[in-house]
Amino acid sequence: MTNRISAPVDFQLAHDAFGRLVLTMPDGAQHVGVHPVRGFPISDPQRGIALCTAEGHELVWIEDLIQLAPALRTVLEKELAHREFLPIIKRIVRVSLQTNPCQWEVETDRGPTKFVLKSEDDVRRLENHRALVTDAHGIRYLIPDPESLDRHSRRVLERYL
Repeated sequence: MTNRISAPVDFQLAHDAFGRLVLTMPDGAQHVGVHPVRGFPISDPQRGIALCTAEGHELVWIEDLIQLAPALRTVLEKELAHREFLPIIKRIVRVSLQTNPCQWEVETDRGPTKFVLKSEDDVRRLENHRALVTDAHGIRYLIPDPESLDRHSRRVLERYL
């Protein structure tokens, strides 16, 4: 059974001695090893956060992070940042072939990298003129504004969008 949280929030989050996130419910029940999951990580990252067991069962649903006390929100945001990895593509250096699968060489906000793109379907348009590229391993890369890319990068991206 999921607990829908509305202000004021009456649960606690802390890390145990092993670094696992522990959820303590108002009745004192503790759930060790919970993990937060964003319901809408790209389109609305501040709303719709689930706290789930290691098996994926939802324990708590948080409508909006703003509802949380600052200390609780800080713990949750740090845990989310630790779990999520969404590099931002700043430049497409080159693409190995015109056919798929192909290797992309890009510069991201986290440094240069190479990855394999299985299909052109793995490059998607998002709202607000953004684009999302998903590599063969499921790692997602965000392009927040394709128009801000250099000319070469825009031309490469246009072939896939």
